[in-house]
Amino acid sequence: MADSRKDPTERGNMSDHATQRKIINATPQQCFDVITDFKSYPEWAEDIKSVSVLAEDESGLGGDVRFRAAAMGRSTTYTLRYYYGSNPLRIAWRQIEGDITKKIEGEYEFIPVDDGTKTEVAYHLAADLAILIPGFVKRRAESRIVRAALEALSARIDSAATT
Repeated sequence: MADSRKDPTERGNMSDHATQRKIINATPQQCFDVITDFKSYPEWAEDIKSVSVLAEDESGLGGDVRFRAAAMGRSTTYTLRYYYGSNPLRIAWRQIEGDITKKIEGEYEFIPVDDGTKTEVAYHLAADLAILIPGFVKRRAESRIVRAALEALSARIDSAATT
């Protein structure tokens, strides 16, 4: 069963991670709703090929979620456990299973801007592969993943607003 308690791994413990921020023209709740609609990820997150929600928390949000994604010219599968805690402006996750990844930890923070009509989305990500790669390559990949995720989130929200 998925655990919706606060993630025990705090961002401060992520020794080597990428962080980026972006202002999105949507409320924090709209951002939260898009991020927690895991089954729609393949429609808007370019590298995500399929998603399966394996377990939900007591409020019906995805708890354990399996992803199949494109990575470095091949396919990878990993399962993340999501933590929502009591703060609706934060979603954290930690890998519980993966084939080419040893660790994936991250979080989204949704910070209200302009009286809550816009949101500053902060995305923090730390990942380790099962194979050794140079640190600069790892950091560049993490940064690319974070930047692409924020751009895709913004585009998804913008397209939903125009339909």
